[in-house]
Amino acid sequence: MSIRTRSLAVFTALLALGAVPVPARAQAYPNRPITLVIPLPPGGTNDMMARAVADKLSTALGQQVVIENRAAGGSGTVGTRQVAKSTPDGYTLLLGYTSTLATGPSMYRNVGYDPRKDFAPIGLIAVAPALLLVHPSVQVRNVSDLIAMMRAASPAFQVGTPGIGTVNHLASVLFAQQAGVDVQQIPYKGSNPLITDLAGGHVKVGFNPIPVSRAALEGGLIRALAGTSLKRSTLFPDLPTVAESGLPGFDAVLSYGLVAPAGTPQPIIERLNKELRAALATDEVKRRLYQEGAEPMATTPEEHAALIDREESKWSALIKSIGLKPE
Repeated sequence: MSIRTRSLAVFTALLALGAVPVPARAQAYPNRPITLVIPLPPGGTNDMMARAVADKLSTALGQQVVIENRAAGGSGTVGTRQVAKSTPDGYTLLLGYTSTLATGPSMYRNVGYDPRKDFAPIGLIAVAPALLLVHPSVQVRNVSDLIAMMRAASPAFQVGTPGIGTVNHLASVLFAQQAGVDVQQIPYKGSNPLITDLAGGHVKVGFNPIPVSRAALEGGLIRALAGTSLKRSTLFPDLPTVAESGLPGFDAVLSYGLVAPAGTPQPIIERLNKELRAALATDEVKRRLYQEGAEPMATTPEEHAALIDREESKWSALIKSIGLKPE
């Protein structure tokens, strides 16, 4: 027996005994718990989106998907940067959404990541439209009537939003630009104070998310004129969209999805995408998302990457056009 043959035989024997370590990449994925980072405090819509799919992913992957809220500031951009710099091994994932991947890089100085280059998109979870709302005293039947009223108004019509730089604020800016009207932006410190003032008639028009608006809508304290997505909301099938009510192409939604650090092996991305799509196809997950006014949106990693690119281009251009300065 040659030296080479004897060496190979010894190596094979040692491998069988477990004395030679097997490379990590040869081990089945996943072989330990996965951390899903939400870069915001518990309890918000981001939290719901992540938890809506985490249990299903845990079952399908055979390992626990552990939710970790990292409320580090910057509207989620600090926690997002932390994940961008994590080891790209599939064990640290991020709940990425419009404010961190599309508007945040233009709203904050030196966020420390590039939404296109520093993440490997896995797939969307859902998109969530907002509502164009009015106080019942506003005598308009539809969006076209509202635009006509705004054009005739002097001084400029006041429009409430949940805060400067939020997607609802940017939606109101986009609305004014496309409608060719001047409005006075009235920013509130969150969605609930806006609803309170809308219901009280202190501000007559506003853009606000669906979940926090439902109680006031059901109580007749406010009215919804339109949704802000291209397609009608499943929760409000009889409510037209802004796009079909006079402003073709109008689209202002929050998009939620899963991403991993750039460099995560493609087979891992594909496995996670497969299980995410399977989770989104279940009635249980669909029901949870619909209850929050969101629309389940299963995509490929490539489709998710294209959406991140489109949203960042769209919102960064709008932010620059109104001179909104980064913090």
